[in-house]
Amino acid sequence: MSAEFDIVIRGGTVVDGTGATGFQADVAIKDGVIAAVGAVGGRGIEEIDGAGLIVTPGFVDVHTHYDGQVTWENTLAPSSNHGVTTVVMGNCGVGFAPSRPEHRQLMIKLMEGVEDIPEVVMADGVPWKWETFPEYLDFLDTRRTDVDFAAQLPHSPLRVYVMGERGTNLEPPTEADLAEMRRLTREAIEAGALGVTTSRQLAHSFRDGRPAPSTKTEVDELEALAEGLKDAGAGVFQIIPNTGQPTTHEWGIIENLNRVSGGKSVNFSLFTGSEVVGGPEPLLNGLARAKQEGRRIHGQFFPRPIGMLFGIELSYHPFSLNPSYKQIEKLPLDEKVARMRDPAFRKQLLSEQPEDPNPFFLWVVQQTHILFPLGDPPNYNPHPSDSIKARAETLGIDERELMYDELLRQNGRAIIYCPMGNTENNRFDAAVDLFGKPGTVLGLGDGGAHYGMICDAAYPTYMLSQYVRDGHKMTIEQAVSMLSRETAETVNLFDRGVIKPGYKADLNVIDLDRLHLYAPRVKHDLPAGGKRLSQQSDGYEATIVSGQITYRRGRPTGQLPGRLVRFGRPTPETAH
Repeated sequence: MSAEFDIVIRGGTVVDGTGATGFQADVAIKDGVIAAVGAVGGRGIEEIDGAGLIVTPGFVDVHTHYDGQVTWENTLAPSSNHGVTTVVMGNCGVGFAPSRPEHRQLMIKLMEGVEDIPEVVMADGVPWKWETFPEYLDFLDTRRTDVDFAAQLPHSPLRVYVMGERGTNLEPPTEADLAEMRRLTREAIEAGALGVTTSRQLAHSFRDGRPAPSTKTEVDELEALAEGLKDAGAGVFQIIPNTGQPTTHEWGIIENLNRVSGGKSVNFSLFTGSEVVGGPEPLLNGLARAKQEGRRIHGQFFPRPIGMLFGIELSYHPFSLNPSYKQIEKLPLDEKVARMRDPAFRKQLLSEQPEDPNPFFLWVVQQTHILFPLGDPPNYNPHPSDSIKARAETLGIDERELMYDELLRQNGRAIIYCPMGNTENNRFDAAVDLFGKPGTVLGLGDGGAHYGMICDAAYPTYMLSQYVRDGHKMTIEQAVSMLSRETAETVNLFDRGVIKPGYKADLNVIDLDRLHLYAPRVKHDLPAGGKRLSQQSDGYEATIVSGQITYRRGRPTGQLPGRLVRFGRPTPETAH
């Protein structure tokens, strides 16, 4: 008897992404599409026993930076080994296209500063077989990966492409410049870009402290990009607000972009920390009004504090910008540890203060009041009394001495956690207050960026294990919907994120009881021998992309069904 389907998952608990109560059923897949959900009589070429397991849609991560990584490798980790089956890149107004040959080094320097990707990695890895954004998409069409990927047009490269050195120097655009940015935005959307992105966040800068080209642009330039979306009749606008401006002011800009674009979806980063001027309430209230009025505006938030990670192996730590440390920073790890254990060097290093031309990184290394040993498994919601500062006070010693000792643990491989944002009065799970708020959507995992500083793309595993299974802060149905359908719809990908016949066959089979998140570890596997943080998990029995099994029990199968997703996708006509 010949098989009727490619894959049948038997008897799992289907959590279909709609928010509906999970139910026991079989799921059949044929030709990359979900063919049946229910009691499936036909056989599959591949049969997966789902008894006792959860079957979910593949997760959709709408805020990543795989723009470079996708050009040199086939694995979009650390997203792909945490149930993610589609990623959207080109966020924060930075990327590698459009770019003239004379501006390529500038784009590399910008990504180094904004996204903590080492210059040498990009210089060795990015092939630069394009100039225009449509040419970049054509190149991406040749790539084969373990997840689907979609691109957005970034504002900073666009500005420099149109204005040259004037764009880098933050000069105002002419009417001709604005018209050309508008035209090129339309061209990118018509070629298949999902949208256009920008950043007003002043912390986004070159490594030497110069602001990213997009950060200080006036509203008329942002409107030109929005008008490009309107001209194309499609696309989304992604924006990082300026947290130094009152949130009422930034909300006004967001609403205006939604209007000027002809009602296109506007997705912005929703920050809630104390550094946000005016607090998040104006943004949350605005989101609620927009949803009530049927306007497509969404605030992307991260489901726990953004995890800034410090370590001797990593990009930064409390002493990494001190003059004496700069003399040893390029040494192999064991030699650095040996030097740091030398009493004379220790005394000298502890006596110094950080020095750097970039005020943001100076600020980062001075956040010593909220440092915690990360541990394994990682504890992203520590008690305030576990901080290095609190422990030092209890022990009656200088907190800098204790930080120094912590960095030397595990022969210099210890990681110190610095929770950034989403914290209220030393409460590190404050992000849960945003769950279910009108207009909010998950994002900001930043996969493909911050290789030696942040490893947050594993947040689906964290949510399911810590918030659903262990913390009982949300139901499995709510979490899965937030990770799949809700994110997909904000970027107009209506063909995935739901388990129903006719939808794309992107699925996870998960053993919730076995789900486990390991601490990040450093790997030296980037171009030019560059290093990055990776984070492994247990509990994903299978991940399926376009009807092909890409991971079994966390191990890659070698299948690379991931493709460039051009354009938004409508709800399948065959869906029912």
